[in-house]
Amino acid sequence: MALTYKTRRRLSLLILLVGLPVYIAVALYVVSLFDRPSIWVEFAVYVGLGILWALPFKAVFKGVGQPDPESPSQDD
Repeated sequence: MALTYKTRRRLSLLILLVGLPVYIAVALYVVSLFDRPSIWVEFAVYVGLGILWALPFKAVFKGVGQPDPESPSQDD
């Protein structure tokens, strides 16, 4: 079942406002459990985690910044 445009917009807003800060806090906590590695390893871990969080939500975010394709055209 495909999500409607309005549902995808609302879900993406919820993910960005609630899910992303929670994910950041969990990532910081997990990394803090280990001894601090070199700056480059730590940077690579954070970049990897930064990319990893968005992969499951690619379908939700796709096309959200575009005009609603289901709305009536303004050209008429």
